Amino acid sequence: MQDLHKVYDPAQVEEKRYAEWMQKGFFRSVPDEREPFTIVIPPPNVTGVLHMGHMLNNTIQDVLIRRARMLGKNACWVPGTDHASIATEAKVVQLLRTKGIKKADLTRDEFMTHAWEWKEKHGGIILEQLKKLGASCDWDRTSFTMDPDYYDAVIDVFIDLYNKGLIYRGMRMVNWDPAAKTTISNEEVIYKEVDSALYHVAYKVTDAQGNETGETVTIATTRPETIPADTGICVNPNDERYTSLHGKFAKIPLIGRLIPIITDEYVDLEFGTGCLKVTPAHDINDYELGKKHGLDTLDIMNEDGTLNALSVLFEGKDRFEVRKEIIRLFKEDGSFVKQENLKNKVGFSERTDAVVEPRLSLQWFLKMKELAGPALEVVNDGTVKFWPPKFTNTYRHWMENVTDWCLSRQLWWGHRIPAWYGYKELFEGEQTGFPEYHVEVAKTEQEAREKFKKYYKSIGHPNSLIDSGFYLEQDDDVLDTWASSWLWPIAVFDGFKNPDNKEINYYYPTNDLVTAPEIMFFWVARMIMAGLEYKKEVPFRNVYYTGIVRDKQGRKMSKSLGNSPDPLDLIKKYGADGVRVGMLLSSPAGNDLLFDESLCEQGRNFNNKIWNSYRLIAGWKTTDSAPDEVSSQAVAWFRAKLNTVLAEINEHYNQFRVSDALMASYKLLWDDFCSVYLELIKPKDGIISASVLESTLQYFEELLKILHPFVPFISEELWHQIRHRNNNEYLIVASWPQVSSVDSRSLEDMETALELVTALRNFRNEKGIPFRDALEVFATEIPVYAAVVRKLANVSGMEKVSQKPEGAFTLIVKAREFYVPAGDFIDKEAEQKKIREELDYTRGFMESVQKKLSNERFVQNAKPEVVEVERRKLADAEAKLKSLQEQLAALG
Repeated sequence: MQDLHKVYDPAQVEEKRYAEWMQKGFFRSVPDEREPFTIVIPPPNVTGVLHMGHMLNNTIQDVLIRRARMLGKNACWVPGTDHASIATEAKVVQLLRTKGIKKADLTRDEFMTHAWEWKEKHGGIILEQLKKLGASCDWDRTSFTMDPDYYDAVIDVFIDLYNKGLIYRGMRMVNWDPAAKTTISNEEVIYKEVDSALYHVAYKVTDAQGNETGETVTIATTRPETIPADTGICVNPNDERYTSLHGKFAKIPLIGRLIPIITDEYVDLEFGTGCLKVTPAHDINDYELGKKHGLDTLDIMNEDGTLNALSVLFEGKDRFEVRKEIIRLFKEDGSFVKQENLKNKVGFSERTDAVVEPRLSLQWFLKMKELAGPALEVVNDGTVKFWPPKFTNTYRHWMENVTDWCLSRQLWWGHRIPAWYGYKELFEGEQTGFPEYHVEVAKTEQEAREKFKKYYKSIGHPNSLIDSGFYLEQDDDVLDTWASSWLWPIAVFDGFKNPDNKEINYYYPTNDLVTAPEIMFFWVARMIMAGLEYKKEVPFRNVYYTGIVRDKQGRKMSKSLGNSPDPLDLIKKYGADGVRVGMLLSSPAGNDLLFDESLCEQGRNFNNKIWNSYRLIAGWKTTDSAPDEVSSQAVAWFRAKLNTVLAEINEHYNQFRVSDALMASYKLLWDDFCSVYLELIKPKDGIISASVLESTLQYFEELLKILHPFVPFISEELWHQIRHRNNNEYLIVASWPQVSSVDSRSLEDMETALELVTALRNFRNEKGIPFRDALEVFATEIPVYAAVVRKLANVSGMEKVSQKPEGAFTLIVKAREFYVPAGDFIDKEAEQKKIREELDYTRGFMESVQKKLSNERFVQNAKPEVVEVERRKLADAEAKLKSLQEQLAALG
């Protein structure tokens, strides 16, 4: 044992111990004969910095991986980052803007050069920050979703799925993010309730030649800026109000273009005016309705949310400016009818928070239903388990209603779609007019050219024309970021390029995935699909869903609200171990964490408790004399207690109750070891039996092992303070404690003794008897651990009697009576007065309950359980009355 600093200083320990773990290769994993335990990190955005959500997620992962390592498993935690197409491109564009460079002025290659420079300079900061938290990742395995081999894997999978007929290109209504100028998936649209308005606008009715009939038809819309794109008005054929309009036309206000009035039972007679403006280019339902009735599709919106020349009056103006302006113009020309204020849900981009526009666009899609079926089955049958299980229903609902995945994004940073476009037909000389295009999917331009040559030959073009060369261009779009990260558990082990390599066969499937429920569909579901498609095996066995970190007011932590502390500042203030404990103290799986900085303070206090408990032990000197009775009983009891709680902790881990495992460990150290065990064995003169001290140190070592996954730094430091260790004899690779048989009798006897101690302490508080005044205790049966009671409760003696001594107070513990004469310590008159007041109150309470129970209407009409509660109140009051009368009699 070594001398310790008076106060634990995390700054002196954390960097030193982490460097030692790294230098000795304790995080490194290579396939061997041991059972593997594998976790792949949810790759944070390469643009990211550590936030509270990362802290929670990665603390849980580190707890699981550290315990697995101590269980003797080959623990492999794979770190890495995601290229984050939208976020990274936005950062690079922003940086270029500060240099006076526009993306539009750069070639793709020039832009990519800037993007890679930015990534090399700023990317991966978050991984370095995770080291401060104590994350024991195998850093040699750090992956990036645009590493060369990973990039190839993404492209190869696209080609494979295309060849299988699962990927197609089609004109569809997509979610368009005008800020990022790209499509986003349905799952990336966040719906928020906002203050809105329903605008009623009148269209003049005409015949087919445009002659006005004198009638008007009124529509209601929340998006009047799309009126210039209307190509029809639809009414329900069963709506008698509009029978006269069937087959007629309407004139768009301000624009003057004629549009047909059509009929379809799709229109709800009760909603709005019963007349629906049909805008196929800007609403998914209108698009389907337009296709059904052969209406034109008129796209009036640019990719940045401004209106184009087809809007006639509003070219170049922002959609929301047009909303205000068009209503003003409607009012001026008399077509405005009224405005109804309302609240409705509007879709916002998760990435940019811009209002999403439905937009008709030619995009690449992946058919999902064929992939979703097997991925749903493995969750339903428990092959993949969700923790907590409640998320299974959410997963099932989404998988049963899955829609095709829009894969393409209108960006440059990312995996470029391996599709190549050439003329559908070749001509002598230069191509003129507006040629139709043919598309081939291939990994390289050379492969694409070979495919085009075969195609041209198949349609009869001569070799001379083909060999003279032809135009070919690759698709400009990149793949959705999730179209790379869904391959993560396979790609990080090179499972695509080398599908039967040693690592993929050893580490796959992985064990546990720790992630947030918000990306269950973005990532978890799709990884399961990819695993089943390409490895015929699920990618992981368990999915642990964390909650959202919120502030005390229940708000999600965010930079914009200013309610999120900097995790690195917290680590600096409270130590990494303190923050880890603080994050997990109130974070059960699937439930949101209401974070308060006081939790980190509590974590720091816990570390100080661990430190100071060892300082106390280290300060004792030893003797070869036999241990006293109390110490012997304490050693036997704590052995049983340690094994009992260890079994509970193991079960908490088995059920992924990580916070419960922490709390059980916390109480074992603080309540059982420090507050009871150390108090029992603590010598008055500082000299303790050598055998008791050795037992204590062994117990403390076992406690450090149990605590290590939660507080790795302080536990490792104290591990080396206790005794000399060999070169690689580190706590991080020590064996997890084994549960041995439990002496239940010892537990029961100590429990009785401690309850009696508590009862005696409460008795002292009630009667105002200071601890320095020793009490006598009598009982019909003396507890086995009477010596424990004498030491902890300052009892001068415990004597067996056949009946209650006259004038003694009665304490009941586990249905056994203990008698305490205390007449010499208390003010009898004051005590008698206090008891009489309590007697008066109890009699009054009894009378009120008896009155209620004597009321037949109450007894007959009230629920049986309510009546039973009242009867229990009466019985308790009667027992209390008897006890108070006995106390009064005892005082004479």
